Amino acid sequence: MRETSAHHWINNDYVAGSGPRTPVINPATGETIAEFAHATAHEIDKAIEASTRAQREWWAMSALDRAAAMHRVADRMVEMSRTTGEVLTREMGKPFRESNWEGGASASSFRYYAEIARNEQGRVAGPAIAGQLHMVVKEPLGTIVSIVPFNFPILLFGWQAAAALAAGNAVIVKPSELTPMTLLTLMRAFDHLPAGLVQVVTGGAEVGQMLVAHEHTHGVAFTGSVPAAQAVARAASQRFKPALIEASGNDAFIVMPSAPMDAAVRGAAFAAFLNCGQVCTSAERFYVHESVYDEFVSGLAAMAKSLRVGNGLDKIDVGPMASVRERDRVEKIVNRAVEQGANVVTGGRRPAALSAGAFFEPTVLEVSHDMDIMHGECFGPLAPVCKVRDLDEAIARANDSQLGLGANIYTEDLAEAFRAVNEIET
Repeated sequence: MRETSAHHWINNDYVAGSGPRTPVINPATGETIAEFAHATAHEIDKAIEASTRAQREWWAMSALDRAAAMHRVADRMVEMSRTTGEVLTREMGKPFRESNWEGGASASSFRYYAEIARNEQGRVAGPAIAGQLHMVVKEPLGTIVSIVPFNFPILLFGWQAAAALAAGNAVIVKPSELTPMTLLTLMRAFDHLPAGLVQVVTGGAEVGQMLVAHEHTHGVAFTGSVPAAQAVARAASQRFKPALIEASGNDAFIVMPSAPMDAAVRGAAFAAFLNCGQVCTSAERFYVHESVYDEFVSGLAAMAKSLRVGNGLDKIDVGPMASVRERDRVEKIVNRAVEQGANVVTGGRRPAALSAGAFFEPTVLEVSHDMDIMHGECFGPLAPVCKVRDLDEAIARANDSQLGLGANIYTEDLAEAFRAVNEIET
């Protein structure tokens, strides 16, 4: 398969798509590097027919043979990590070292679940009534729909697909419109499995909806935004399909007076700016004790200024946003914060020297908790910092959110640390 072709991966082969085409844009350069086809209903039916056959063959294999096959997948993923990493960096923009890391990290999921599946088959329970035999037998659902986002397509695909395969299921994955070529390239790691066991069909939300609603798919794994998650959940519920859903995050990051400031600043920069802030568990709300607030803001701003921004294939720290649309969305968030009284300490604009791409500078803002920026997912290289009086206020602010996923606290006081663990509602 050429990187510029518009194919699906169906029945262990690249199949030319007949649906409408959409370009794939390199966000660092603005250049079109590929195009993908939106799967038609007929193509989806063909993929599901193949997955049904393959799943029966896969489940008929011994657990030892399935585990060995999954370990071979992991080996192939590691072997291909440089190739898939380069494709991912061109599609999505993240630094190559991060893209290259995804292959090995995802491979670890396949090894982990291969071993669980080999050893976990069910159990026999004692009878509740004399003469009865109670057995718990673990069986696959059938065909699982995997819908993965653009920010970590290899890693999140691994988290979803490895567990599904280990349980004896087939998987059809619908990648993000921004990163279809990465998973299509990765499919060579699966070509030794039964034909149709792991497949890729490309397209937009309409393709995901057709897959979820199809009468011959049996479960859904989804990672993405809250609106998309709600749409997937509604579609799955119509057929009573189990759905594993991870949606938006808005993680809090608390800094207390006892925290080693260098460690807190480094941790904050990593939590805010990794992958250009496009991580579901990025820190997006910083609550800093008033006694160390100025020192923290100054240190984080200096760290943000020191980060090298540029093309992910070069020696840089922060790449572009995944698309111009994503960059424009983050820019609007910053502009709205400024309208509401935020102070931009550093960043807050597009780098003049990188105008061809979807770049946005790592940004540190001084804000108040009531600003819009503190109450929705930013999903960009933004660190809004809010001053708090004490841990009580920090925890209350952290809990004042409709989103969750994670939280951070920097302190050397174990009592404060455990209070945060127990009282932050994520």
